Amino acid sequence: MIRLEGHKVLITGGSRGIGRASALMFAEAGADVAISYVSNKKAADEVSQGVEKLGRKALAYKAEMSSRQDIDRMVADILDRWGEIDILVNNAGIWTYLEMGKLDDAVYRETIGVNIDGVFYGINAVVPAMKEHGRGSIINVTSTAGVRGEAFHSHYAASKGALHALTKSLAVELAPYGIRVNAVAPVWVDTDMSAPSFSQPGFKEKVRMTIPLRRIPPAEDIAGPILFLASDLARHVTGEILDVNGGSVLCGG
Repeated sequence: MIRLEGHKVLITGGSRGIGRASALMFAEAGADVAISYVSNKKAADEVSQGVEKLGRKALAYKAEMSSRQDIDRMVADILDRWGEIDILVNNAGIWTYLEMGKLDDAVYRETIGVNIDGVFYGINAVVPAMKEHGRGSIINVTSTAGVRGEAFHSHYAASKGALHALTKSLAVELAPYGIRVNAVAPVWVDTDMSAPSFSQPGFKEKVRMTIPLRRIPPAEDIAGPILFLASDLARHVTGEILDVNGGSVLCGG
């Protein structure tokens, strides 16, 4: 049983999907949980209430993940209230369509802003406190698209590939301070983000059949590996890209 009493975790994009599942799982393990959300305050409040029902402290912040100002403000307030953030889960991300040769600059900038800039800003904001306390675990939620690519979503795949390089680079840079940096790379997950695609007739079953384990995982199946990487069970693991895809992509990070 993983126990995280005394730990303080910040999960970006924590109001739904993988972020929500992770927030509740971390709370079950004994951690206090702060989450960020973009617009759905009701969903964020429900997550916070779930955390509190498990006997843990909860905080929720409306924050635009491409805004350094929003992220710095959020982290500063958490540190002021709790004194520490020793686990950061960079889960917030968006998946958008883009056909090369027909570039929509707004879509491109938004995707890169959330998926890359937001992660940089979040890590930059929490690292000084982690260094001060001599411990920390950072988990970036990426995607198998960062390894194999994804047609008509090349900007998304590029953003996730960038996070793989960032994870490995920071694992070495931050190791002397007791800070571990890892990534979890899922493929299709049964969440709100996938719902529009899965609503297409036959598509969900087609996806399921491409996965050797023949199942599309719920968000909890991704939250579990995130929790593991944050725990002392993974205390000698850093710079790892953990593929959580049912065997559908086996080429590594």
